[in-house]
Amino acid sequence: MDNLYINRELSLLEFHKRVLAQAFDPELPLLERLRFLCISCTNLDEFFEIRVAGLKQRLEIGAPAQGPERMPAQEVFDKVHAEVAHLIRRQYELLNDVMFPELTNAGVRFVQSHEWNEEQQSWLSEYFDEQVVPVLTPLTFDPSRPFPRILNKSLNFIVRLHGRDAFGRRRHRGMVQAPRSLPRIIELPEHLSKPGKHNYVFLSSVIRVHVDRLFPGLDVDGCYQFRVTRNSDLYIDDEEVSDLVRALEGQLEASRYGAAVRIEISHECPEDLQDFLLDHFSLQECDMYLVEGPVNLNRMSTVCGITDRPDLLYPPFTQGLPDELMTDEDIFEVLTTKNVLLHHPYQSFAPVIDFIAMAATDPDVLAIKQTLYRTGADSPIVDHLVTAARSGKEVTVVIELMARFDEAANIALANRLQEAGAHVVYGLVGFKTHAKMLLVVRREDDKLIRYVHLGTGNYHHATTNVYTDYGYLSSSQRLGEDVHKLFLQLTSLTEASGMTRMLASPFSLFPALMDKIQRETKNAKAGKDARIIAKINSLNEPQLIDALYEASQAGVKIDLIIRGICSLRPGVKDLSENIHVRSIVGRFLEHSRVYYFYNDGNEEFYCSSADWMERNMFRRNESCFEIRQKAMKEKIRQHLELFLSDNRQAWVMKEDGSYERLHPGKAERISAQDTFLEHLTTLV
Repeated sequence: MDNLYINRELSLLEFHKRVLAQAFDPELPLLERLRFLCISCTNLDEFFEIRVAGLKQRLEIGAPAQGPERMPAQEVFDKVHAEVAHLIRRQYELLNDVMFPELTNAGVRFVQSHEWNEEQQSWLSEYFDEQVVPVLTPLTFDPSRPFPRILNKSLNFIVRLHGRDAFGRRRHRGMVQAPRSLPRIIELPEHLSKPGKHNYVFLSSVIRVHVDRLFPGLDVDGCYQFRVTRNSDLYIDDEEVSDLVRALEGQLEASRYGAAVRIEISHECPEDLQDFLLDHFSLQECDMYLVEGPVNLNRMSTVCGITDRPDLLYPPFTQGLPDELMTDEDIFEVLTTKNVLLHHPYQSFAPVIDFIAMAATDPDVLAIKQTLYRTGADSPIVDHLVTAARSGKEVTVVIELMARFDEAANIALANRLQEAGAHVVYGLVGFKTHAKMLLVVRREDDKLIRYVHLGTGNYHHATTNVYTDYGYLSSSQRLGEDVHKLFLQLTSLTEASGMTRMLASPFSLFPALMDKIQRETKNAKAGKDARIIAKINSLNEPQLIDALYEASQAGVKIDLIIRGICSLRPGVKDLSENIHVRSIVGRFLEHSRVYYFYNDGNEEFYCSSADWMERNMFRRNESCFEIRQKAMKEKIRQHLELFLSDNRQAWVMKEDGSYERLHPGKAERISAQDTFLEHLTTLV
């Protein structure tokens, strides 16, 4: 095979296809299928804002081919366009031909404008006049009133006009921008719906039907929705920046109006108006996607929150707790004799929040140190850190300001913590702080004891309900010393050396992984059993891929459970015949990172915040911790084996980079996520 690697962008689009496939699955509850459709739209938005935006920049400057596969940027762009166009067609075919009819049959109806009865028309007319018109600003264009700035991903309408305005000037085009304050989905009142039914109308339909009221005296001959996606990647020059917060705030404002990279337009829009919009935004025809429905499918996710239709949603469950935390002992007492492994979302994240809350008010706790990458709005963890700082404890928080799309929220929480008296350290420019670590220092019997929490996921109380991750609580002093060294590295920028329980990027993790893969290779060549299992979100680091290829050729059995990007080609004769790649896509987002090495029978298990990508190995601060307790190792082994047995939510990667969904047929149906729900939670 000429190319041993798969392009990153094309591999990411394969993941987006797997997400959309969930929306087609008739075995899933209907509103959950709608949610997956919305997620697929959001995924594509981010793909254009970051990945396509970067690709177009490389095209503009004539940059050489990037990535280990060395595919020219134009070839990548052409393939991306073809794949995205197909994906979008499938989205709207699903919406119009499947979702709308099935939702209607289930009593959840999106009423199209041609279906409005007289009562509904009257109510929507009044709604338009009272709730919509006061916040709209219709515009026409001339040399003194140019085309307005269009906010990234906002809903807009291009309007064809005829006639003369109040000043006698002929008008041909107008525009209407829908403010983000207006709900995109309007639920009709109960008296306009059948009993027990939910009837919804799109704001875009309401504006389109009544748009003539916005241009009195002019004839409206067409109104067509459109949405522009802009480059939203942030660039901070680490050689020039003197104030990271100010630089980032400036970039955030600019990114709202970054260069246009895509435009979505109603399929009914005439070609001359399409050309007008393309010309204005300096886009080509290949950047335009004509859609038969709302231009932002993600707005339909509000409907997925219907509370009176549990039959259309996943069954609820009550999160469990590990046996170690089922006692009346406080968590410090538990951790003096036991380590605790948490498996989210099946087991609650509450013990971690309670741990921080107890540390914040415990008079024996002297210091708390924590990394924060994403926390979400109104984070209880931040509340407890503020309480701790105000009570006089030494609180140090390493906040990554450059967490994509959470930059503004992280600046706000940094300011709040500083005002409370906490020491706030920002992630180093060029080396994002992606590690998930918490350190509590407590005085006990004239000794200082370190308690730690380490995780594979963020300290975000909301996403822990939908992301699968591991969390580890311990009072191991060697582990505590390693975490202490890593915090010193983040605050003083000195290298953390001599660690015995942890690995970390950008220093020790990559060489350790290479050594462990090469050790398995050496063992296989010596005729010994050799095995590698890695459960990660992405793989594109070429040296790791090459090492895995070499291991496969030596006879090492390699199983990779990779949710998203995979640049490695499995199953290639004489290269990767012993490598199998699968992706699990289900109710929860598979987010945990686990590495397993057989090590000639002395098995090693690691949990980490790091994927096997170039950025995680060399441009991020990442944490990786070893699981040493026999019972915990056995538990994680069982989890990995369950993922490898999954035949219900698993997709198997083929040599060409495409994926094939497994079907159990007559075999026993096995779903890893369903099994965890059955054994670790209480289904309601």
